[in-house]
Amino acid sequence: MVKITFHGHSCVQVETGQASLIIDPFLSGNPTAKISADDVKVDAILLTHGHGDHVGDAVSIAKKNEAKIIAPFELATYMGWQGCDVHPMHIGGSYQFDFGRVKLTPAFHGSGYVLEDQKQIIYLGMPAGLLLTIDGTTIYHAGDTALFSDMKLIGEQHNIDLAFLPIGDNFTMGPEDALIAAEWLQAKKVVPMHYNTFPLIEQDAQAFVRALKEKGIEGEVLEAGGQLAL
Repeated sequence: MVKITFHGHSCVQVETGQASLIIDPFLSGNPTAKISADDVKVDAILLTHGHGDHVGDAVSIAKKNEAKIIAPFELATYMGWQGCDVHPMHIGGSYQFDFGRVKLTPAFHGSGYVLEDQKQIIYLGMPAGLLLTIDGTTIYHAGDTALFSDMKLIGEQHNIDLAFLPIGDNFTMGPEDALIAAEWLQAKKVVPMHYNTFPLIEQDAQAFVRALKEKGIEGEVLEAGGQLAL
C-alpha cells in the first residue's frame, strides 16, 4: 500500500512500508500546512523547481534526516552547495532508486531562488514535473506549469494512478486548463494543488472536482493533512 499525505500548496508526502518521500516541502511560511519541518521524517526529497514555495524547507529536512535531494541539475547543484546530499536529474531522464523510479517531465514555468535582502534571483535551470513509480503505483506531480499538449503523450506513455495538478491560475494553469490536462493524462484519480495558499490563487477546488466528475474523471479534494491510500 502507498499512503499519500497532502500538506498544502504543492507539498505531497508518499509513504510505503520501506520508504518515505516528500515532494516540494514548503511548510515554514505556508499558512495551510498542519505540520512543521521538524515533524518530517523522510528518506528522500523531490523538488520540481527552484521557487521558494517549492524548495521550502528542503535543506533543513535533508540535513536533519540525512535524506537525499533529487532535483533538476542546476537546482540539485545549488542544494549541494548548501551542504545537502543530492542526486541531479533532468527533463526526460529517469533513474531507479531503492524506493522506486523517478522520471522528470517538462513543465512550463520558471525556476529561480529569490534573495530578497540582496535583491537577487539565482537562476536554477528549467522547472519540471515528475513521475514517481513506487510499489507498482505511478504518481504524476505536475509541479508548477501551464497546460501543454505533451501531457497527452505523458498520459499515453504512462499508466497514471494519481495526478496532482495545479489549479490556482495566475502563476500556473487554472481550473479550466487543468480539466483539459486531466482528460489528456487519463489518470485514475486527480487531486488539485497549488491553490488557496495566497489570495492570488484562490479557487473553488470542489467545483473543479465536480467538473472532473462531469467528464467521467474521479477527483478528490485533499485539505492539508488529508490522506488517501493506493
